[in-house]
Amino acid sequence: MRAVLDTSAELAPDAYATDAGLEQMRAAYGVERRFWNEGGPTMAETIDTTVATAHGQVAVRCHLPRTGGALPAVVYVHGGGFVLGNLDTHDRIMRALAHESGAAVVGIDYSLSPEARFPVGIEQCAALARHLLDSGEEYGIDGTRLAFAGDSGGAGMSLAATLLLRDQADAGQPPVAVAALALFYGLYGLRDSASRRLLGGPWDGLTTEDLDYYLGCYLADPADAASPYLDCLGADLGRGVPPTFLVSAALDPLHDDSTALAAMLHEHHVICHHEEFDGVLHGFLHNSRMLDAAVVALQHGGAFLRRALDDQN
Repeated sequence: MRAVLDTSAELAPDAYATDAGLEQMRAAYGVERRFWNEGGPTMAETIDTTVATAHGQVAVRCHLPRTGGALPAVVYVHGGGFVLGNLDTHDRIMRALAHESGAAVVGIDYSLSPEARFPVGIEQCAALARHLLDSGEEYGIDGTRLAFAGDSGGAGMSLAATLLLRDQADAGQPPVAVAALALFYGLYGLRDSASRRLLGGPWDGLTTEDLDYYLGCYLADPADAASPYLDCLGADLGRGVPPTFLVSAALDPLHDDSTALAAMLHEHHVICHHEEFDGVLHGFLHNSRMLDAAVVALQHGGAFLRRALDDQN
């Protein structure tokens, strides 16, 4: 992990400097991620396109590990504190999950904050899932076999989009079945915890002040912090939540969010497989060029998705 930190600091020391301004943060984050996205699995086909949502067009990227038949799909929602990231910054993660799961991985370039505020991004993710159900064949995808995956803020958004689709079906919209979730070191609703008090610093951009900054950018109204699509731990998790694969990092300030979610899902008898990785920081999934733990987490997450989606046959 030390070698990873040293490399990232050399590439872009300002990647998490919230006091540097959002434009500089985004530029530095993109530079730093470019190195980590080199290499990785080669796809049979990659399709870059756009999808219409109620909040405008969003760019999506479909990574197909093979062609010649309709594949199940995993909607991938990238992390970045709701303010950073895009399809390029998380491309290797998406390709690795496609390789390991055998599914098409469809990344979404949802609208970032503060330009777009909660719940715009979540609604765009749900709209993409609905589009894949209706029109997946255009991309070689079987939209009846669908999962969500995401890291960091994108993990929480993946869970939230699943809950939103459930609630939309309750309100009379056509149902969209989600077969599984793969959630990596996500943010699920805790505002205070032991891990937040003990961990985090300038090396990972997750000090208490950093977390407050990201949330302030994301929310138009502080009262939205109580929404079940942000405070997912306060949502009704007893129905409509599919089998879930959870990853937490032992040195992550958000560690306790994952342990809390795992406990809640077990309490509601939702199938949940939780793996904790020792000695790694938040965001370690990016570092598969140098970090064995990242490779293993992606392998295990992909295998979980493969099994869940195969069960939909």
